[in-house]
Amino acid sequence: MSGEIASSIPVADTGTDRAELALGETTPGDGEPGGSGSAASDRANGILREIFSGSVTLTVLSIVLALVAGGILMAATNSNVQAAAGYFLARPSDTLSAIWQSVSGGYVALFRGGVYNFEATNFATGMQSFLGGNGQAGSLGYATPLIAAGLGIAVGFRSGVFNIGGQGQVLVAAALAGYVSFAWNLPVGIHMIVAVLAALIGGAIWAGIVGLLKARTGAHEVIVTIMLNYIAFYLLDYFLHTPVLRAPGSQNPQTPAAQPSAILFPLLGNEYALDFGFILVIAATIYCWWLLSRSNLGFKFRAVGENPRAARVAGIRINRMYIYVMLISGVLLGLAGAYQALGNPSGVTGFGGSIDAGIGFSGITVALLGRSRPWGVFAAGILFGILQAGSYTIQADQQVDPNIVPVIQSVIVLFLAAPPLVRAIFHLPAPARREPKAKKPSATTPSVPTQKVADAK
Repeated sequence: MSGEIASSIPVADTGTDRAELALGETTPGDGEPGGSGSAASDRANGILREIFSGSVTLTVLSIVLALVAGGILMAATNSNVQAAAGYFLARPSDTLSAIWQSVSGGYVALFRGGVYNFEATNFATGMQSFLGGNGQAGSLGYATPLIAAGLGIAVGFRSGVFNIGGQGQVLVAAALAGYVSFAWNLPVGIHMIVAVLAALIGGAIWAGIVGLLKARTGAHEVIVTIMLNYIAFYLLDYFLHTPVLRAPGSQNPQTPAAQPSAILFPLLGNEYALDFGFILVIAATIYCWWLLSRSNLGFKFRAVGENPRAARVAGIRINRMYIYVMLISGVLLGLAGAYQALGNPSGVTGFGGSIDAGIGFSGITVALLGRSRPWGVFAAGILFGILQAGSYTIQADQQVDPNIVPVIQSVIVLFLAAPPLVRAIFHLPAPARREPKAKKPSATTPSVPTQKVADAK
């Protein structure tokens, strides 16, 4: 009887076998000094597992692997390396030295062109690589529209909507902003605001069409956005060949220069190219963070993105959320279009049909690298801006093809899409599986085994 009673008493799951308890061995934590040390060790191991299997670590390691792949391409395409490889067995040190010079020289040139030019005569001139100036857009200049586009794509991703129509929304927004900037005569200050608002409205309308069709007819947003990209591109091309957008007296399909009152003004004086557009994307990042993390509407967006069926059962109007998501996404991509049309140099010289500069699709890469988190997208946009600005210095100083930068960006996304591959390369632990905790028995209602003990007595 006593054996039956003992076997029916529940034992906490501490990792200790029941047979050990029967032999009278003490479990860690039951009065033995080593118990607290074991618990602390388990907690430390859990923290390390969380760190090394987390998304931040995987993102950083993906960037490292992409830079390694870029270095391999630099070395493989370098003429000095190819020449030294011809007699590698006779003098291998020459080949290794050429590889080091090509890779280190390339990345040093990338740093000088995208972060700080340490060969400049003074600090202010050296910072033009990052802030722009002297005819250079600078890293932040390239990053500004990428951040805006990435935020627009990220809002859609978090809501389960794949907005692949960034190109069309940027083109429509740039066309409207450009038209307002040179065709309307408005006071200083108001002119720029109206031009930016026109771009935001244009992007929202073009993306809102997608949300409306998805909500009303169930049309897939990927197909609709791709088709609207073509429509926007050819509409802009048509208007650039008509007096609506083409500069008077010009035979080229290009708009007139914007009026000075509509151009985004510089933030740090004429020495640097950084303009008011960067302040706008900072505000947009803060707004997206608040929207997705603190607002009721953002909670509904995330609920729809996680599980649309559960969100519908909870009373969330799914179709209405799709429209709202696309409108907000279009506004953010419209901000990218406004920057392209009103910033330097397009605002000063006018623009043509290639005004989007691939930003609509690059925004997808930025959103993926930023894990669709607003501040992650902000950091990813700055990183891509540095790579873009530095690519021209690589070409000028090291004769490296600037197309190596898109390769590095693509490899980053490739590794981000395959976390098990990154873990296998660096021998990282797999993320711990979180299992729901067992519900403790109530103090008033005895559990089944306890009831057995009472009956036995």
